[in-house]
Amino acid sequence: MTAHRNREVLKLALPIIGGMVSQNLLNLADAWMVGSLGPSALAATGLANFLNFMAVAAITGISPAVQAIAARRAGEGRMGETAVPLNGGLMLSLMIGVPLSAIMILLAPAIFSAMNHDPAVVEQGTEYLQWRLVAVAAIGMNFSFRGYWSAMKMTKIYMITLIDMHILNVIFSYSLIHGLFGLPALGVKGAGIGTTMAIFVGTAIYFWMARKHGKGHGFLERRPTGDEFRSLLKLGLPSAIQQLLFSGGFTMLFWIIGKIGTAELAVSNVLVTLSLTAVLPGMGFGIAAATLCGQALGRGDAVDAKRWAWDVYRVSLWLFVPLAAIVMIFPSPVLALFVRDPALVELGRMPLQILGINILLDALGLIMMQALLGVGASRLVMIVAVGLQWLIFLPAAYLLGPVFSMGLMSIWVAMGVYRLLQTTIFTRAWQREGWVHLKV
Repeated sequence: MTAHRNREVLKLALPIIGGMVSQNLLNLADAWMVGSLGPSALAATGLANFLNFMAVAAITGISPAVQAIAARRAGEGRMGETAVPLNGGLMLSLMIGVPLSAIMILLAPAIFSAMNHDPAVVEQGTEYLQWRLVAVAAIGMNFSFRGYWSAMKMTKIYMITLIDMHILNVIFSYSLIHGLFGLPALGVKGAGIGTTMAIFVGTAIYFWMARKHGKGHGFLERRPTGDEFRSLLKLGLPSAIQQLLFSGGFTMLFWIIGKIGTAELAVSNVLVTLSLTAVLPGMGFGIAAATLCGQALGRGDAVDAKRWAWDVYRVSLWLFVPLAAIVMIFPSPVLALFVRDPALVELGRMPLQILGINILLDALGLIMMQALLGVGASRLVMIVAVGLQWLIFLPAAYLLGPVFSMGLMSIWVAMGVYRLLQTTIFTRAWQREGWVHLKV
């Protein structure tokens, strides 16, 4: 029975992990491609990526709601309704994403100038950000599709589409950055254009695959009713707020680190991107847990739902133990892949080792967080995640960095403590089983 459950976890989780890792590789690829353009270009893309993350956060928060509702309907045996929350997510992505994109593109120069005072960083980052913002609605749609594919245990579609998208991103962006094939050499701006083009191609592929595989599930056949929209918003709004403030918190962190220096900001771009890449497998396993737990509750089996979260974490250790070891033992070679300056490598070496120490516990926290979202506890997740980040970590980072001048290392130690607290609270909430009677 244990072997069967392990196979179930891996069958669902591995494609999600592959897709999510490739998703963050989009930012890593941009960091690698613009790294040769100098520290200003690297700092500009790092800050712009998190400003873009904040802009799309309100839409990407719809994904857990789509997944929770679709998984519950599948568990209840109501297969003809499983794509209805996806339809709602696509509609909300357009309704929110298009005007948000237009407004943010207009405000981008002022926002970037307020966040950083280095003229080279502002100039390069603004152009890159504006092109990334063109794809806000498309990113929202892609995340809604992710929730649906995950809920329906069709995660290979998600993985294959994202891999295709990121291969295209490297081809488009590298050609536009360096002016290959007769194209103009656009530098950092070319990276933004290439990434946006790849995202739109990915959205088109998702629609085509949903038309092919979503027959009989209600895809583009029925709009959500008023009650169904309210359920989608009830679950999605707390998640959207959490994602917005989470990404806003990282943008604030970049502002704080920018007050220390451009070198620290350039290194932090790589450190944060590596950090998010390292924990993305945890998010992938967590999304698998959300589906398995949600479907178990749909069947009325709360005991099985609780067990699935721990089974998922146990399986995940086979990935996270070696990943943590690599980062802790070989920090300098890992950093050297993305920064050419030996001084920047040395600056980031110990913070990266702190990241490695924290990987295993952070993975547990992310799996429990996603499991809670999968059973409908999005309000609890929002309160805990936002409270710890904004009331504890960010004030501590500001005091340790710009105020007391304790350097980059102190900020990463504070981040490790904050993530440990979050893991503890989410794990305790899961064990107390207050989520058993939630309706979605």
